[in-house]
Amino acid sequence: MQLLISSFKVVFFVLFFISQNIIGSYEQVVVPVLNNYYKIELTRATGPESIAFDCKREGPYVGVSDGRILKWQGPNLGWKEFAVPSPNRNRKTCDGSTSPDLEPTCGRPLGLKFNHATCNLYIADAYFGLLVVGPDGGVAQQLATSAEGVPFRLTNALDIDTNTGVVYFTDSSTIFQRRQILLSVATFDRSGRLLKYDTRTKKVTVIHRGLAFANGVALSKDNTFLLVSESAKMRILKFRIEDELANGYVPEQFAKLSRIPDNIKSNEKGEFWIALNSGRGRIQKVNQTTLDGDSGIPWISMDPIGVKYDQNGKILEQLDGNGGCIFDAVSEIEEYKGKLYIGSVVKPYVGILNA
Repeated sequence: MQLLISSFKVVFFVLFFISQNIIGSYEQVVVPVLNNYYKIELTRATGPESIAFDCKREGPYVGVSDGRILKWQGPNLGWKEFAVPSPNRNRKTCDGSTSPDLEPTCGRPLGLKFNHATCNLYIADAYFGLLVVGPDGGVAQQLATSAEGVPFRLTNALDIDTNTGVVYFTDSSTIFQRRQILLSVATFDRSGRLLKYDTRTKKVTVIHRGLAFANGVALSKDNTFLLVSESAKMRILKFRIEDELANGYVPEQFAKLSRIPDNIKSNEKGEFWIALNSGRGRIQKVNQTTLDGDSGIPWISMDPIGVKYDQNGKILEQLDGNGGCIFDAVSEIEEYKGKLYIGSVVKPYVGILNA
C-alpha cells in the first residue's frame, strides 16, 4: 500500500510537470510582487531549473527550456544569451521553444555550477550530457555522454570539488529521457546513477547505480560527503567521499521527505537548501530535530516547498508556500548574498526572496 501511495505521488507530480509546458513571451524587467519578494521575468523562454553565479559574483545565470544558458545583466540590460549546448543547435527552430519534443535537438540544461577556481561553467544537459563552457561563454564543450559503455539518458544535476576539479553529477535514468518521465514512473525505473568526472584524467566513474530517479547533488563545505536526491523515493542519500578508498561508496539516508525533492544547493555556511517540487512561500524558523513517522520531518508548515538543513541533518528553516501559486514547481533554492533565488522547471521567471 505504501508503495502504491508513493507511486501515486510521483505520477501526480509528473502529470503536473508535463501540463505546465506552455509558450510565452515576456519583458526584460524586474517585477515587484510583495514587500520581500520579486520576480525576474524571462524573455521568450520558461523553466529556469538551476541558478548559478560566476567568479565576479555576477548573475544569476539560468538554463531555460529552449536549450540556452542566459545571464541576467540587471533591469536596464535584462537577459543576454551566454551559452548554447551544441554547435548544431538551430536558432530558428529552437529559440523561444518550450516543447519537450524539441529538447533532443535544442538541448535542455538542468544543473549549472561555476568552478570558482577556473571560472568555467559546468552544465548538466538532459540530452547532451556533461558540458563545460569558459568564462566568456559561447558553444559549450561536451565532456562526457556515457559511463561504462552505457549512455546518459537524463543528465540532471552537478556539483564540483574545486580542490580536485572532480565534477559529481547524476544521470536520472539509463532508459528514459526527460520527455519520457511518465514511462519512468510507470515502470518503477531504478536505473539512475551517481557519477563523477575527473577533469585531469577525463575519466567518468560510476559511484552508485540503482537509484530511483537520481536528481539533485551537493557537496559538503569540507568536501567530505555528498547529498543526492532520490526523487522517486522522496529521500536524500548521503555518500561519504572517503568510502571510495575503503569498500566503495555506501549510502546512508540523510532525510526522508513528504514531497518530491529536486535540486540541492549549499550556501556559504555549508548548509543545504533542498527544493521540494511543488510551490509557494514564507520562511519559518525551526529549532527541532524530532521526526514524525510519515515524512521524517517535523513539518510546521502545511505547504513546505523548501527545507534548509545543517551538515548534521538538523532542520534550520522551512519555506512555506501557504497555499499560494507564486512558487509552483520549485526546482532549486539558491541562497546568495542574503537572498533566496528560486528556480522552477516550468515557470517563466526567477523568484527572489529576502533571506
